[in-house]
Amino acid sequence: MKNFILASQSPRRQEILKDAGVAHTVIPSDANEDISLSLPPEKYVMELALLKGAAVASGAKKNDIIISADTVVVSDGEIMGKPKDFEDAKAMLMKLSGKWHSVLTGYCVINGENGSASVKYEETKVKFRNLSENEAVRYIRSGESMDKAGGYGIQGKGRLLVEKIDGDYFNVVGLPICALAKMLKEDFGIDIL
Repeated sequence: MKNFILASQSPRRQEILKDAGVAHTVIPSDANEDISLSLPPEKYVMELALLKGAAVASGAKKNDIIISADTVVVSDGEIMGKPKDFEDAKAMLMKLSGKWHSVLTGYCVINGENGSASVKYEETKVKFRNLSENEAVRYIRSGESMDKAGGYGIQGKGRLLVEKIDGDYFNVVGLPICALAKMLKEDFGIDIL
């Protein structure tokens, strides 16, 4: 029996795994996440997912399967992580207003038995409706902005900002569960369905 470990404190990632029937424990990663923003966005998220997973895998046992992920928003080629403060969140939301952007999640699985790892990324396109500054401020004051890439969460009040989506909804939330299930099956012989 495999012991799934999620190398993330994200309640959203925990909920996605739980809702998919994947029992798991949470061991937050203490990896140094200070990597260059000059990397292409897909390499950036895959590198961070691998760093997070490897930090937790260093203490893994034989039956452990470590799952890690990192999500960013990309607009006009710029990687947007979590906002630093209120003004940063406002600037992010106004930059996304009325436009399409990409949400990229790098996801990684590491086998505790032999250290083998697989890392990939998923991209979803999201279009925001036009926002006024007042709407952006009200959204930020809802409390959802500060711990989310791009300053919004699609699963909460942020759904009111999103006009269209092209791709995996769960990727925007933070964990592309369908792609992860495929990786587990194809690369590790583990079927979670």
